[in-house]
Amino acid sequence: MAHSDKKTTALHERDGIQPPETVSPVAAEQIRQSRKIQPTAAELVSGILSGNKTALSRAITLIESTNPAHSDKANDVINACLPHAGKSIRIGITGVPGVGKSTFIEAFGTHLTSLGKKVAVLAVDPSSTLSHGSILGDKTRMEELVKDQNAYIRPSASGEALGGVAQKTREAIVLCEAAGFEIIIIETVGVGQSETAVHSMTDFFLLLKISGAGDELQGIKRGIMEMADAIVINKADGDNIKRARLAKTEFGRALHLFPAKDSGWQPAVATCSAVTKEGIAAVWETIMAYLELTGSNGFFRQKRLEQNQYWMMETIDSQLKQHFYNHPEVSRLLEENKKAVQDEVVSPFAAARLLLQRYFKD
Repeated sequence: MAHSDKKTTALHERDGIQPPETVSPVAAEQIRQSRKIQPTAAELVSGILSGNKTALSRAITLIESTNPAHSDKANDVINACLPHAGKSIRIGITGVPGVGKSTFIEAFGTHLTSLGKKVAVLAVDPSSTLSHGSILGDKTRMEELVKDQNAYIRPSASGEALGGVAQKTREAIVLCEAAGFEIIIIETVGVGQSETAVHSMTDFFLLLKISGAGDELQGIKRGIMEMADAIVINKADGDNIKRARLAKTEFGRALHLFPAKDSGWQPAVATCSAVTKEGIAAVWETIMAYLELTGSNGFFRQKRLEQNQYWMMETIDSQLKQHFYNHPEVSRLLEENKKAVQDEVVSPFAAARLLLQRYFKD
């Protein structure tokens, strides 16, 4: 039998049907062109006032921009939105990493939307001090809330802002209020940096803790405890319920040692489970009780007015700093003096004085 050198097989590949383009070239070009067209300040404001989340996101991106060319347009948007702002309840939430802030906020936010409230979450992600990058993963951690039509989640990088609060968060609050959101939740990076910034822009300050982490009392930061209007022991579920109750008792005793608040409010301590939703409704009831008290005694209004003054001063500081570093001559001298200071040719103080003298000559 003759042996054939030709190898045959039943397995062979045929050319399949080429899949169509997911987007036609014409449509793709239209999308590219539309993205190049930047909406005017008036268009953004109109979109925000109508509750358009896309317009709100684009406006917040605009105010977060460090490009000096965007500043006038951003100011126009903010000024136009100001008359429509100020009607929300602003809640600051902080706690150490791992305490379950995002899970708690999702459970809390979902409870609020179930009551018919419109909720905006301004979640500040930590920026790396080395790469200056940020994960911005809050939308992936709040899978249920992000799909809620009555909720809006905006993660922002903390940058170098005090307390891990994004520099433009105060302005973002104004835009969210103008868009019709009744409750603004601000999630901070966490305890370890000063939380003064978030306290100075919110009506109610909530500190999240967990039991069994070895920090029930010895890890308390006195300043943060004094700022807190409520302490909530999260993850009070399963085998952790007993420890959570014990932690609640210890924190309650510690709070009574602090001076009375100007608001007349005695900070509350509670337990909850963001997973089982146990205790979430009670947290909202506590906030409502606080608002009723501070509304009747005038503290709520007084605090808002003081915050406005504080942020005026903060804005002046920020604008002066930005103008200083954008000054062409200062920018050039800064690079020269950085090298001189590093080489110890000039002292840091002398270099700073030289730069400031040059700046104030103009």
